[in-house]
Amino acid sequence: MLCFSHDWTGDPLSKTHLMRLLARENRILWVNSIGYRAPSVSGRDLRRIAQKLRAAATPVREVEPNLFVLSPLVIPAYGVAAMRRVNRELLRFQVLRAMRKLGFNNVINWVFNPAAGVIAGALGEQMLIYYCVDEYTAFSDVPTESLILLERELLHKAALVIVSAERLFQSKQGENPHTVLVRHGVDHAHFSKALRPETRIPDEIANLPRPIIGYFGLMAADWIDIDLMVRVAKHFSKGSLVLLGKVTTDVSALSALPNVHLLGRKPYADLPAYSKGFDVAMLPFPISEVTLNANPLKVREYLAAGLPVVSTAIPEVEVLGLCRIGRDPAGFIAEIEAALADPGPQAARSEQVRSESWAARIEEIRGHVAALARPA
Repeated sequence: MLCFSHDWTGDPLSKTHLMRLLARENRILWVNSIGYRAPSVSGRDLRRIAQKLRAAATPVREVEPNLFVLSPLVIPAYGVAAMRRVNRELLRFQVLRAMRKLGFNNVINWVFNPAAGVIAGALGEQMLIYYCVDEYTAFSDVPTESLILLERELLHKAALVIVSAERLFQSKQGENPHTVLVRHGVDHAHFSKALRPETRIPDEIANLPRPIIGYFGLMAADWIDIDLMVRVAKHFSKGSLVLLGKVTTDVSALSALPNVHLLGRKPYADLPAYSKGFDVAMLPFPISEVTLNANPLKVREYLAAGLPVVSTAIPEVEVLGLCRIGRDPAGFIAEIEAALADPGPQAARSEQVRSESWAARIEEIRGHVAALARPA
């Protein structure tokens, strides 16, 4: 199997969980991110370019049993037709070379990155699956028109399109009738460690003033409402706001507050321990086309840890029926206040998502693939 996705070293996302399960019975070639947008001259982008160049010089490596990673060299300038052609040939050469080295043929190609539409269908695949988990064309920093074109071509080529949100289903099924909705799962066994007596709350939050209102995940302009978080921090001025994750946007309004603790990205293995220290977990998404199409994985992870969850009005959170929804800043704060009546990890909350495992999602997908093979 092939998988075009984010960088393997990034935070574990839906594709990471799915491919790890599929690798139990299949060999996977994971192709690291080929990007969506042209890089800028910012320090962050220049560092990423240097990392990409170093990674491209590294041979295909087996990072876990049956899971091999390729870091291809590409030029993320998909808005220029000539560059798309260059990238197609450059990518095709590198991926086919890796496939030959690993003895791959007649592969199933799982595409999670719509930019990979530039090469999808040109690798001798026996099946092409487009797994869409975001409305990528709504992201604030991508070349929208060229990405729309690449995604439309990908939707038409794919034998099966899998989406993770109802809103995505409504928008993609018109381009491909073989579009199905498979919502995210959760690594329940991992996050429920927050409930174990032996799990130790990390020292850096263990003695913070209560309540501790927590968040983990990427902090980027499309994904967090800074103004809302500032209001939460000021309202709970005697408590603590703990924010874990990579920061790619201006958070100076938060870092200026004495009860806000920006602790950076933490290893996935440590998230249950941090969750154990939270009284309430929050999802402070702004309301936009990006977030309205999202199915935030962290919500199920919070719930698996047994935490009460307060979210903005994101459809895929509301459909769960397990979280408190704040429809404006005052309502968000009121819902946190209500959640604090029963704070911290609770086994009953965790049990509510035990059945939503990634293994169960794989079985759903197998059923959809089998249905394609049955005569009409």
